[in-house]
Amino acid sequence: MVSARTYRQVALEDPEGQWELHRGRLRAKPSMTFRHNDAMAYLGVLLQQQLDRSVYRVRINAGRVSRTDETYYIPDVAVIPLALADPFRDRSDVLEVYAEPLPLVVEVWSPSTGDYDIDAKLPEYRRRGDQEIWRLHPFDRVLTVWRRRTDGGYDEATVRGGIVPVGSLPGVKIDLDALFA
Repeated sequence: MVSARTYRQVALEDPEGQWELHRGRLRAKPSMTFRHNDAMAYLGVLLQQQLDRSVYRVRINAGRVSRTDETYYIPDVAVIPLALADPFRDRSDVLEVYAEPLPLVVEVWSPSTGDYDIDAKLPEYRRRGDQEIWRLHPFDRVLTVWRRRTDGGYDEATVRGGIVPVGSLPGVKIDLDALFA
């Protein structure tokens, strides 16, 4: 079992390792396919273009989320309220980890992580209370969206194209057809 302190030290000392911690066990985030990386990067750009930089930052395969000291994940894309980043700004000795729920967390399906994302990461995002969780499948060209309700549960929707509003970020919309082109 790896402690949170040890995990943070490993992640800071080996940033290229893309280390995650799943139930106290270190796990290197594997390399991904072109289509996975392309969807992840383009979605991040589309989000940042529509968000006020004085309020939000977009992380693409960077930054971490946690709920417990045994679980730290690196989402493929995450929208971070800038106010949550204050403890990390101008600090080279502190790992960027968000324990608070985020407006949007996205995982992009890949052959190497598809089951892990569904079985481990997505349920943990729901337990964290993230407002909106997306799972993009660039090969099947489908988006599954979980939106948090006021009672704490989630509504699930599947979208196969068109313009998708990001419910947790008013005014932000993603053109799935362009994203999957």
